[in-house]
Amino acid sequence: MSERLEVESSIAPPGLTCPRCDGLLPTGLGEMACTLCEAKVKVDHPATRRAWREEKVACPSCHKVLVCGVDERPALLRCGSCEDEFVVTPAVPKVEVACPSCERRLRMRRRPGRREIDCPACDTAFVVNF
Repeated sequence: MSERLEVESSIAPPGLTCPRCDGLLPTGLGEMACTLCEAKVKVDHPATRRAWREEKVACPSCHKVLVCGVDERPALLRCGSCEDEFVVTPAVPKVEVACPSCERRLRMRRRPGRREIDCPACDTAFVVNF
């Protein structure tokens, strides 16, 4: 069996912080668990759900543009032209951080918690908490 095709959504929910510890919550909507303090937080954002329903994506097989029509991510879609199924995955936003030594701007995917980073320009190791 072949692997299911995926298309990353271009719409990400807003970045939110935990009301208990002020740490970054995982990206998404619904019930989230804070990765730092394990608090359960319900997140909903009607504007994001509306944008997800109206989002246009290209079928990865035939490139026909489709309207998602689904307010959840990930979402399984079937192309009306070629009948192939594919998954629209959640967008993972990127953030920029500056190296404390050389001030080079580094782009990385936003992920809650503690991250240890080695700067590719000056080899300085530093820690970032999201």
